[in-house]
Amino acid sequence: MNIAHIITRSDSIGGAQVHVRDIAMAMQVKGHRVHVLVGGEGPFVEDLASRGLPVHVVHNLIRALNPVKDSVAFLDLRRAIRELAPDLVATHSSKAGWLGRLVAGTLGIPVVFTVHGWSFTEGVPKNKQRLYRTAERLAAPMANRIITVSEFDRELALRHRITTPEKLIAIHNGVPDISELYHATTDQQPPQIMMVARMDEPKDHETLLAALAGLKHTQWGLHLVGDGPLRSDYERRVDELGLSDKVAFWGSRKDIPELLATAQVFVLSSKWEGFPLTILEAMRAGLPVIASDVGGVKEAVVDGETGFLVPRQDAYTMRSRLETLIECPSLRQEFGKAGRERYERLFTLEKMVEDTMGVYEEALSSVRAS
Repeated sequence: MNIAHIITRSDSIGGAQVHVRDIAMAMQVKGHRVHVLVGGEGPFVEDLASRGLPVHVVHNLIRALNPVKDSVAFLDLRRAIRELAPDLVATHSSKAGWLGRLVAGTLGIPVVFTVHGWSFTEGVPKNKQRLYRTAERLAAPMANRIITVSEFDRELALRHRITTPEKLIAIHNGVPDISELYHATTDQQPPQIMMVARMDEPKDHETLLAALAGLKHTQWGLHLVGDGPLRSDYERRVDELGLSDKVAFWGSRKDIPELLATAQVFVLSSKWEGFPLTILEAMRAGLPVIASDVGGVKEAVVDGETGFLVPRQDAYTMRSRLETLIECPSLRQEFGKAGRERYERLFTLEKMVEDTMGVYEEALSSVRAS
């Protein structure tokens, strides 16, 4: 199969970018022809090229709404897709999802849209929710199939009448396995807590810092991996809370498995999410996970079994859960072992690729049969 993946952003490597990269690489290994079309220049383009994946830069494909640039991006995408002549177009993220579906429709090519968290999900401002719901209802008929990365997002789409149940299918994200060398040793003291996340919406570092400010008397370290426009705000906040001797800012890193192997607890504090890959990476490393109970997070983290779920922006509950794991190495081991087993059962890259290829083949077959 000849597949063209389209995604909006190249300026950062988040969950959607990692998903596209990993699935494109896996499909290429299986003998499929794969091309990735991405908006602008940035580290994601460099990452794809370094791995031998054919990448096409679409300079006018940007995240913000811009009628002029969006029109040019549509024409650029249409020209590129005509030249590549794929059997199927796979679109990812809101803007690329909209324009990519429109392009594929005008060329009569089957198209699958993968949702990495709806833009109208809970936690997003209400006025934006209304706008994005309308946009998705208009675009939904253009897709042959729509994949959500969580059951939460599938149910959210049905509740808001985005499209029909027959068109929607949930396929959980998956991540490639790692060497046992990168499995964490969770009983080490004092425990090192790690959060891997871009320092921008929808992540919520503020709640994590507020929670830890009440635990100054205990022994722990916090490692914040990631960068973004809010980093300087969080660095000031750490100083204000008197946590400078306990908190380290690591910036953007490519050695995430190695870093996770040095941790004893993983935290993801968020205002909203789709189905975050970083949680799967932490479970893969055998780490207990404390995460905000938003989006599809509860489909990965089993509260009281592989970690703890915390209500959105609830610093008090997060503090209590952190204190429990800081003080109990045996519970960290128990949760981490259960998380690793759950990863092996449900969230491997192989399982995600197999399920996704099934949807791609189904979409292609449905068009050929009609």
